[in-house]
Amino acid sequence: MSLAEKCTVLLSVCNECLERHAEMRKLDKDPDFFQEVKPYADKYHALLDEWAEESYAWIKIAKPKYVHPVQVEALSDGMKQFIVQSFYKKTGLKRFVLSIRSAEYTLKTFLDALEKEGELE
Repeated sequence: MSLAEKCTVLLSVCNECLERHAEMRKLDKDPDFFQEVKPYADKYHALLDEWAEESYAWIKIAKPKYVHPVQVEALSDGMKQFIVQSFYKKTGLKRFVLSIRSAEYTLKTFLDALEKEGELE
């Protein structure tokens, strides 16, 4: 999977997290950590780690104007948190949504930089 495809998958994960959190609040239910939360989180935490590693390497080579290593680190840490938080109805809505919007903005900026460098098909 290319770096751009990983960005696209991570964008869809952001949307899934928003929808899941709304659903959990509506249903007023708590998930089973080992059956629901952990498998989902492990899958996307691994993808985030791969994405971050490839992103650091790409940034070092391409030197894009508006994408920096600190953004990669912030996005990875933030997404790892809100992926897990999305399962819990008690997660504060405002901060949760702002974290997701921040991640989406960074991923879209990253996709734009990839496009400018000719990395997108």
